[in-house]
Amino acid sequence: MTDTAPPAYAIDQLISAKAIAARVEGLAREITAHFAGTDKLVVVGLLRGSFVFIADLVREIELPVEVDFLEASSYGDAMHSSREVRILKDLRGEIAGRDVLVVEDIVDTGFTLHHVIYLLQARGPRQLKVCALLDKPTRREVAVKADWTGFEIPDEFVVGYGIDYGQRNRNLPYIGKVRFTGAP
Repeated sequence: MTDTAPPAYAIDQLISAKAIAARVEGLAREITAHFAGTDKLVVVGLLRGSFVFIADLVREIELPVEVDFLEASSYGDAMHSSREVRILKDLRGEIAGRDVLVVEDIVDTGFTLHHVIYLLQARGPRQLKVCALLDKPTRREVAVKADWTGFEIPDEFVVGYGIDYGQRNRNLPYIGKVRFTGAP
């Protein structure tokens, strides 16, 4: 068995921490207005990439919220979707008859989000809406669209603000574009 190092890469800032913070505040205002009057909004974060985004977003939503997590994957540590969506961690709570907001880090091919929406709709929520930090519409292979989107981005491989490459760079406070520079 041979261990191979990932290719060498650099990261160029694509979206600043300041721009992200401003957009998160705006998204929270829109979400608060939409769900006004709910007794409790169930906010479902899709792990692992959404954890930073969901933490910032729920602190800005001016409603009672319950936070739950679902881990679905079609990527593993790879850069390209396998198109086979696996549920690695399911919700702990019930969503039947409740208002649910799914929070996703990035909508790329759409396979994962499409699968998650189908799975959660089958559980009978009162309403199910989706908020995605990033959207890459040029990569879409499955017709799916978030109700709220932070930023539409070009077809670039990105990291930061919870999004990783090989489990690295999640802690960057901004969204960065990965630029491969050569062999390891």
